[in-house]
Amino acid sequence: MKAWLDPLPLVAILRGLTPDESVDIGHVLADAGFRMLEVPLNSPQPFDSIRRMVDALGSDYLIGAGTVLDPADVKRVADAGGRLIVMPHADVTVIRAAKDAGLTCVPGVATPTEAFAALAAGAAALKLFPAEQSSPAVLKAWRAVLPKDLAVLPVGGIAPDNMGPWLAAGANGFGIGSSLYAPGRPASDVATHARAFADAWRGHHAS
Repeated sequence: MKAWLDPLPLVAILRGLTPDESVDIGHVLADAGFRMLEVPLNSPQPFDSIRRMVDALGSDYLIGAGTVLDPADVKRVADAGGRLIVMPHADVTVIRAAKDAGLTCVPGVATPTEAFAALAAGAAALKLFPAEQSSPAVLKAWRAVLPKDLAVLPVGGIAPDNMGPWLAAGANGFGIGSSLYAPGRPASDVATHARAFADAWRGHHAS
């Protein structure tokens, strides 16, 4: 997971993406430095979008699905060329299915109990979700007991101007949804938002 996070540890959550816009959106995100892209499975024809982005961007990007609720969907993601499974929860059957398929799995957790169960099942990193329900203080407390090399990515309500407290508490990156992409948003606008997030991250990292 570290190899994907090191260049720019921001995951683009493309809920509502359509296949016809997937390549254009994928390219503008890639141009901004994003390396990890997920298409939630409650989007229109998500497997088609995943396949198109994989074909367009290639193996230098970790592309896959979000909102994966059914272990059977793991194979469908893999068949589309996806290598990333992101979940809103910590269902160990989905995590194990992803691990067995050789895919990178980032489940959503809201408690230490969920976090450790997810790690035992094979999670590669953890998605702190929803971040609005938590706080940097909570993450700091988690950091006292979680493995030091484990990546934790808050998701929910993240903006370029509120990363600082989370990073100080031990966040390793973020998942970014509607403040980056929303259905119908032109690729040029997505590019502007993507650059703002990338610049904010690099500003914190350089300071």
